[in-house]
Amino acid sequence: MTYRIDISSVAKAEMDAAFLSFSQFVTADRAQTWYQGLIDAIASLQEMPQRCPLAREDAFFSQEIRQLLYKQGKQTYRILFTVLEDRPILTVRILHVRHAAQKILGEPEVED
Repeated sequence: MTYRIDISSVAKAEMDAAFLSFSQFVTADRAQTWYQGLIDAIASLQEMPQRCPLAREDAFFSQEIRQLLYKQGKQTYRILFTVLEDRPILTVRILHVRHAAQKILGEPEVED
């Protein structure tokens, strides 16, 4: 089965912000290659999106939230998505693209 990819406006803005941040430290060609790799990673979710594990955020939301990791080490980004199979068109909805070091979405604040 092939799934349609739907990228939320929030995720698009996060992708653009990550690209701008990354491009400050590398050449324009390398930044463009990084961004194209991110697009390719997202496109890979058209086939078997359930291969990706549940994200840590899954515990805080009613929808099942999965993640696909892009890159490694300090450059790791988490592509957070949900799979919508109850629609006429099977869809992978990209919710967020976040750096791995960012706080988990939905996690309650811990007070000291």
